[in-house]
Amino acid sequence: MTLPARRFVRRAGFCFGPRGEFGEVAGSQEERERDETEKERLDRNLGELLQELRVALPGVQVLFAFLLVVPFGPGWRHTTGFQRHAYVFSIVTAALATVIMIAPSSYHRLLWRQPHKEHMLTTSNGLLITGMGFLAMAISGSLFFVVSFALGTWAAAVTTGGILLVILVLWYAMPLARRNEVWRHHD
Repeated sequence: MTLPARRFVRRAGFCFGPRGEFGEVAGSQEERERDETEKERLDRNLGELLQELRVALPGVQVLFAFLLVVPFGPGWRHTTGFQRHAYVFSIVTAALATVIMIAPSSYHRLLWRQPHKEHMLTTSNGLLITGMGFLAMAISGSLFFVVSFALGTWAAAVTTGGILLVILVLWYAMPLARRNEVWRHHD
């Protein structure tokens, strides 16, 4: 079948698989309505993923840099053992978030021009989601550390709990609820 004919069939909700088999198009309604080849879709998805990394990485790196210099400040000697544990938790989770969220760029660079783009996208998506989880922990731990130093443990626990709730709602609950709603209407 010719490419224009395949595109027509794709728009109708069906496509040809990698070995020429015929079946339903995977993905959202929006993806099924796009007039693009599989290669174009993978390129677009990779561009979207890399753009998301460009937005998230500077924040992760600034947080990590801030945490790296904290022990060298004059106030460090006034921290308690509990606050130092909160600090270590924060810097370790920030380091993990940084490493995990940079990994897709390395993955992309090492597999450049290789026929592994779909695998690379799936892996990079998982890495980005995992990195965001570690970033949420680093933000929460850092906030707890700073607020406990300034106002005490009780204020730090309340403030951190509130911010963690906002992170969980905005980063996970709302997108997952929408995803489930779309799937429910799709079936």
